Amino acid sequence: VQLQASGGGLVQAGGSLRLSCAASGRTFSNNIMGWFRQAPGKEREFVAGISWSGDSTYYADSVKGRFTISRDNAKNTVYLQMNSLKPEDTAVYYCAARPGLGSRVVVTTPPQYHYWGQGTLVTVSS
Repeated sequence: VQLQASGGGLVQAGGSLRLSCAASGRTFSNNIMGWFRQAPGKEREFVAGISWSGDSTYYADSVKGRFTISRDNAKNTVYLQMNSLKPEDTAVYYCAARPGLGSRVVVTTPPQYHYWGQGTLVTVSS
């Protein structure tokens, strides 16, 4: 699976962005998908994940209620809708994929993901 993330940019605090991650390969629909982010000088952290079926989602506490992950298996794309953005959301955002473990399983740790996109920069100004 090859992943291409897009949609990053500069936005003011309180604004919104939608990230997209387009996947190539026939097995996208069988993959758990996740979004991670990495700010300068910090470790990569989990943001949101979605099961291969789309039935289950999971969010980091820091983004819960503000971000929404979704997927369109027909378009081989996963999305991250980010609302009420804060300066501390500034980071490079990465999408990741791994073969599904179950229809409702979500994975939250980077080493468990097999494939990674190149990242897209989100900058939130105060």
